[in-house]
Amino acid sequence: MGGMSLPAASPEHTVVVTGASAGIGAELSRELAARGHGLTLVARRRDRLDRLARELPNVRVDVEPCDLADAADRGRLIEVLRGGDRRVAGVCNNAGYGTVGMFSELELDREVGQVRLNVEALVELTGAFLSAMLERGEGAILNVASTASFQPLPGMAVYAATKAFVRSFSEAVHAERAGSGVSVTVLCPGFTETEFASVAGAGSFEEKVPSVFVLDAKDVAREAVDGMESGARTVVPGVIHKAHAFYSRFMPNTILLPIAKRLTEERLAR
Repeated sequence: MGGMSLPAASPEHTVVVTGASAGIGAELSRELAARGHGLTLVARRRDRLDRLARELPNVRVDVEPCDLADAADRGRLIEVLRGGDRRVAGVCNNAGYGTVGMFSELELDREVGQVRLNVEALVELTGAFLSAMLERGEGAILNVASTASFQPLPGMAVYAATKAFVRSFSEAVHAERAGSGVSVTVLCPGFTETEFASVAGAGSFEEKVPSVFVLDAKDVAREAVDGMESGARTVVPGVIHKAHAFYSRFMPNTILLPIAKRLTEERLAR
């Protein structure tokens, strides 16, 4: 059992994907379904979940609308999942959002909400299913961070901080449970062709990023699910992003911060 992480697909299992309605969440759902895994799709908008569910014909797909930033709604979701007729074999904590702008000028409620969703919900959903996975000696949790987790980002202060939390937390819990058959994998994608831009209110954020940096969400999802299967600690898709991740661990923030600030200012000015 030593190597087990994401168990082999089974009608008795489900993999929960949050933020499943678009972008990386939708591609994770398609990738898991293609490998035979039953799914439970979670997001706020039922219509979009239903549309995705209809696209995944060969596996059982449950749809659970939930506002994950709302503690009560999240508690209800966890009860539903724990009481369901399928075991939760995997959890993909992909729901999250980012905002762009100077922290002091952004709407405070939305910044605090970002911490609730990107951090609090992710910690609770990780904790809610970890014990049962450990008892069974198999299970995989995928927590979606970002290359923004590698350094503070002026202009995206809260977003980068939440993703740094996700990466630190995930790597620590992964290490705590090494050898248990249960893994916590942190995914650190760079810019992907997703809705992040429109949600962040940045105009089209990706258009301003050189295309060599922009990843295809399908490729990201494939690498992520490979990581869940192998029990990887960290997945950084794309060659350029791997280099960035490597250098940012050794380059002091005194060098990185002014560069990040300049890039963000240029982006906001356009």
